[in-house]
Amino acid sequence: MSESWFKIRNEADVPSPALLIYLERVEENIRRLIALAGDVSRLRPHVKTHKLPQIIALKLKHGITRFKAATVAEAEMVAEAGGPDVFLAYQPVGPNTARFVELSLRFPRTRFSTMVDNRATILELNQACSRVNHRLPVLIDLNCGMNRTGITPGPEALDVYRAIHNASHLDADGLHVYDGHLHEPDPVKLSASVEAAFAPVWELRSQLLEAGLPVPRMIAGGTPTTPLHAKDGRIECGAGTTILWDSGQPLVSPDQPFLHAAVLLIRVVSKPTSNRLCFDLGHKAVASEMPHPRVQILDLPDAKFVIHSEEHLVVETPLASAIPVGTTFYAIPRHICPTVALHNEVSVVQGGMVVDQWPVVARARRLTV
Repeated sequence: MSESWFKIRNEADVPSPALLIYLERVEENIRRLIALAGDVSRLRPHVKTHKLPQIIALKLKHGITRFKAATVAEAEMVAEAGGPDVFLAYQPVGPNTARFVELSLRFPRTRFSTMVDNRATILELNQACSRVNHRLPVLIDLNCGMNRTGITPGPEALDVYRAIHNASHLDADGLHVYDGHLHEPDPVKLSASVEAAFAPVWELRSQLLEAGLPVPRMIAGGTPTTPLHAKDGRIECGAGTTILWDSGQPLVSPDQPFLHAAVLLIRVVSKPTSNRLCFDLGHKAVASEMPHPRVQILDLPDAKFVIHSEEHLVVETPLASAIPVGTTFYAIPRHICPTVALHNEVSVVQGGMVVDQWPVVARARRLTV
């Protein structure tokens, strides 16, 4: 594969900073994800990575019918694009409870589900469904060690799951387990970590079944652990980053086969000193929650990051004196999911040319519901 695969022939027509989405590579990543899972029905990719209905259409084209979303807007985007099964992997509280129930009524051809981790939310969600005489599948969100959301597997979790099952307008739909804290690049160590983290999860599942409670599905894992979960036919894999990839993912998942499919087109806007370049790539255009390097600047591997602010990224490089203001560069973000959310639109690359602009529909918190 060409080392300059990322360069586009009409770059002079593309304002910067721009987020380029390489369509052929997106589709190849979908194929590779399906091959990794071994069965397309085992996949429930997270749409927060791209937030684009056009990519939902590509996934549907390849037989992926189950999706995972983080916001009501993302769930609506999937339903509007024809997705038949959407799981909201974010416990609805406050007004979002009624919004999600309304969404499930507005798109009757889409199967919506969500998750809870406590009895109060079960009561609130059940009341919202009862008011409109609607049933909703609900999973229990389990904390397997990340300590961000969820309930620890054990007796209390069993009681909470039973409460879902006993609710008048909710259907107990299984387990959700996100293991985002497990990202050891050594596959042997990662496997051991997953086995330890999921041992109480499997024990709870057995207890639920022994108690006569249905456990129709288990949605688990992030991108690093997907190859391991893909070996277990009981798990729906919820990885999202696989579709676009980024420069951070290979650091924790070096053996995964995915292609970079999202690149930032940037330009030198100033040369404040003899060894510095200033790019038009501030916090507003690339996710900045990670330590530097927040991007991998292709064709400038020696760049040292020295200043990053709202509109500017300043790097030091011995090549600076030979690079004119206005020079175009390409950069792969370290974290693609929040980077996409910073852009109103993406520039679609096909055949080495930008051929279209797609609005990033689900970066909004509200669409119509």
